[in-house]
Amino acid sequence: MDIPQIFDGEYRLAQILWEHAPMTTRELVGQAEAQLNWKRTTTYTVLKKLCDRGIFKMENKTVTVLIPREQVQVSQGEAFLGRTFGGSLPSFIAAFAREKRLTAKDIAEIRRLIDDYEENGHA
Repeated sequence: MDIPQIFDGEYRLAQILWEHAPMTTRELVGQAEAQLNWKRTTTYTVLKKLCDRGIFKMENKTVTVLIPREQVQVSQGEAFLGRTFGGSLPSFIAAFAREKRLTAKDIAEIRRLIDDYEENGHA
């Protein structure tokens, strides 16, 4: 399944939806106003774009999730890796680690992820 791209502003609204869906459009407008300082028209414009791309569905004034956050994150992460690092996760980690000091906690979490990956027969 091809996951559509979500742009930065859209992602902010999508985060609210993933956190609270299903939710009414009235609830969404209230959340967007409170969290993003958006007007109703902005919320509806962005929501329409997300629904047109099949990420969410609006029916009877209720918005539901069609594509979960995790699927979008994986898709956008893969696109970023491909575009920026030729698809190489080690190159990304090396570049990231050069610019940001990894804490012991970060390193332990990365090791745990690799161990889990290997234990599940992916290596």
